[in-house]
Amino acid sequence: MTETKKYNFSFTGFSLRENEMLKVAEAISKELPVEMVDFGDGNRNTGQRRLVAIKRRLEQFSEQQFQLFLTSDFLVRKQLAYLSVCKAHAFIREFVVEVLREKLLMYDYEITEGDYISFYRRKFESRPEMEALTEQTEYKIRQVTFKILEQAGIINDIKERILQPQLLTPEIVQAIVSDNKEWLKVFMLSDEEINNLS
Repeated sequence: MTETKKYNFSFTGFSLRENEMLKVAEAISKELPVEMVDFGDGNRNTGQRRLVAIKRRLEQFSEQQFQLFLTSDFLVRKQLAYLSVCKAHAFIREFVVEVLREKLLMYDYEITEGDYISFYRRKFESRPEMEALTEQTEYKIRQVTFKILEQAGIINDIKERILQPQLLTPEIVQAIVSDNKEWLKVFMLSDEEINNLS
């Protein structure tokens, strides 16, 4: 049996941030020092933490995905940034695949507070590391999870929370399939759609 990795909730300090990811990716591709870029709004420690988060997300890309991120338009970059968040943060990935995708496949487009609470409680029971979370952190996890989903275009906004079916370009589909077609699930594609693409 494979050991389940602990959830990493570092995304609570940093939403999608596609533009900052692009700056760091460009610096990496040109072999320039990325530590010199300040992402902390004047606070060096915050900037350093955000830089670590960006690097972690960029490391999730395959080489093909990294190059596509560097050379694509805003929409594709946004979708790839979202993919990297799902790869780096199992909590968000599982919420999307286990709750949002299932609802979309049932033509139920509205995400309710109850959907999130049920998911959170289910995970809380099976994840001992979540017992140490404060009420404030729990609130932040929910807030930033929905903010990332809004910024990625998965939901229309954080108040209404209506699911938005995803349109993927052939380039992004190919870059995901050549890595692992299972990642197409975070874009809420059905098993049949995924099998037809591979």
